[in-house]
Amino acid sequence: QVQLVESGGGLVQAGGSLRLSCAASGRTFTAYAMGWFRQAPGKEREFVAAISWSGSNTYYSNPVKGRFTISRDNAKNTVYLQMNSLKPEDTAVYYCAARRTVLAITTQREYDNWGQGTQVTVSS
Repeated sequence: QVQLVESGGGLVQAGGSLRLSCAASGRTFTAYAMGWFRQAPGKEREFVAAISWSGSNTYYSNPVKGRFTISRDNAKNTVYLQMNSLKPEDTAVYYCAARRTVLAITTQREYDNWGQGTQVTVSS
């Protein structure tokens, strides 16, 4: 098991940027594939981005492709989500997730470790 703590959320105007961080506990961070998901009010949680244990493979959902970048620093046990050109429809609680596997995973049910989430609000 790994414990995850997200940070970096906040209020930003449309067109602005935010960088989310997810700090993981434990000494086996490199054994985990990581992902970001989000849940907007009244909607189901959805996939945003995923990264493999080495960082060599990344995947994005269509709504964020070209605007968001997922990365990881294994020396710091941290995964990041750089969000640029933010839109009001990006408003949601963003969750970090982890699964002990080498491959990047895009399916929510495959993850078995979740953070508490961080709120991102984009004003128009």
